Amino acid sequence: MKIDINKLPKSEIELTIELSPEEWQEYFDEAAKELSQGLKVEGFRPGHVPAKMVEDRIGTTKILEEAAHHCVQHCYVQVIMEKAIEAIGRPEISVLKIAKDNAFIFKAKVAVLPEIKLPDWKKIAEQMQKEKKEVFVQESEIEKSMDWLRNSRAKYITVPRPAQAGDRVEIDFEGESEGKKRDELGSKNHPAVLGKGFFMPDFEKNIVGMKQGEEREFEIDLPDDLKQKDLAGKKASFKAKMNLIQEVQLPETNDEFARSVGNFKDLAALKDSLKEGLLMEKQNQEKDRWRTEVANKIAEEMEAEIPEVLIEGEIGRMKEELRAKVKQVGLEYEQYLERIGKREEDLAGDFKKIAEQRVKVFLVLRQIAKEENIEVSEEEISKEISKALAHFKSPEQAQKEIDIERLKEYTKDALKNEKVFQRLENKSKENKS
Repeated sequence: MKIDINKLPKSEIELTIELSPEEWQEYFDEAAKELSQGLKVEGFRPGHVPAKMVEDRIGTTKILEEAAHHCVQHCYVQVIMEKAIEAIGRPEISVLKIAKDNAFIFKAKVAVLPEIKLPDWKKIAEQMQKEKKEVFVQESEIEKSMDWLRNSRAKYITVPRPAQAGDRVEIDFEGESEGKKRDELGSKNHPAVLGKGFFMPDFEKNIVGMKQGEEREFEIDLPDDLKQKDLAGKKASFKAKMNLIQEVQLPETNDEFARSVGNFKDLAALKDSLKEGLLMEKQNQEKDRWRTEVANKIAEEMEAEIPEVLIEGEIGRMKEELRAKVKQVGLEYEQYLERIGKREEDLAGDFKKIAEQRVKVFLVLRQIAKEENIEVSEEEISKEISKALAHFKSPEQAQKEIDIERLKEYTKDALKNEKVFQRLENKSKENKS
């Protein structure tokens, strides 16, 4: 088998693969044998009809087509493996020469992972080390977390008085604008805590003071920044009915409260724990921000021809991510697109710039791992997979819900990327010192 590799623009290659007449004959004979399985010839068992008789019955052209199909599939994969070609996407195949008792020649055009020239990424990491932000936790943040804890353990007492700020209410309301009823302006048994920004300010002003069972009609000016652009800034008329008024009783912040929350000695211990958790969260956020900035900066300065197929693949993944998010909030994908005024084909244009940047970052991380000989062991992969599978009730449930091979690939990539980022952080510190 002769192989000629020709590099093309935009990170594509063209393989010209030629089989000798003898090599090609093997595929021809195999195709004839396979096609003979469906032949019924008196005196011969299926699959044992002589090749000449098969050719006479089926025709040389049909056998050549079948042989070419198997030959292209087998030889293309063989060449890709032997030459360690990092092909991406489906190849474009064209047969140049096909005949019995002759050489068989075909071409395969395919995109490959591009050759990359990285900038001095160690220097970039060093320079951006100076841009790392120092994180700290303010007392107000601890108090905000404490308020959240108190609210999560609040008691709601139904009261026979008019609604006031701080009360939890449930209310029916419907609204219309320009004489037309709008579903976006209505809800049934809508729960909210007054004074917490759940309602539009002018709307809330009109329902404060209502008693349980009371109905009111009023008109307000809708905010200019309303999500529904066609309603923003317009007048709207509402009918509202108060269904429930509850006084919110919060527990006192003392040692007893701290012990009720968890295994804390006193209030000071709870606050220390909250501070530690907030600090860790902020440190992780800053680490992620710095890593993203560094990777994007290196990607901006790298030199590479990005194959379009990589960007298209990333756009496809972004669409799937969007579908999953939309499903999580209980919407149909088509319904969501209608709400935002987009068509499926519009998304590719919207996503392209982000997709291109994601691909560049992927190539940067991959190239640094290659240059730094960063690898991930099977033991490391197994350890991480075990953590993921521990969340399932049984191995059977995990097997139903997870593609283990895809999980392995994802885990391997995630671990390798983590090591690359650690190397970036370490190099920046080394150069700084």
